[in-house]
Amino acid sequence: MGRDTIAEIITSIRNADMDRKRVVRIASTNITENIVRILLREGFIENVRKHREKNKNFFVLTLRHRRNRKRPYRNIFNLKRISRPGLRIYSNYQRIPKILGGMGVVILSTSRGIMTDREARLEGIGGEILCYIW
Repeated sequence: MGRDTIAEIITSIRNADMDRKRVVRIASTNITENIVRILLREGFIENVRKHREKNKNFFVLTLRHRRNRKRPYRNIFNLKRISRPGLRIYSNYQRIPKILGGMGVVILSTSRGIMTDREARLEGIGGEILCYIW
């Protein structure tokens, strides 16, 4: 069985966010690099560093946290894996879902690379829905 690297990074980020960790270390691949670039551009994470250790590359992500007066901590974002190795979910550009009325982000794998739902609608291309972020 193969490894689902997208599910691994989503789970790592979600677990670190729930455990109030400030820094997450994830394995570096081309897919994870593109997803991390989208997360950074959309403002879900603060900083990304590339780290090399024992001939393996890692990304060190600095998560963004919010403090609340009533509660000491609030999860900043939620991630959900949609298309998985056992069940692929595809969508054309007209039927790409809007998360929270456009406030959330859908990450798609298209023929032109990994991009957000807004970029795919502008270019008029659909693809495989990788995950939702809100």
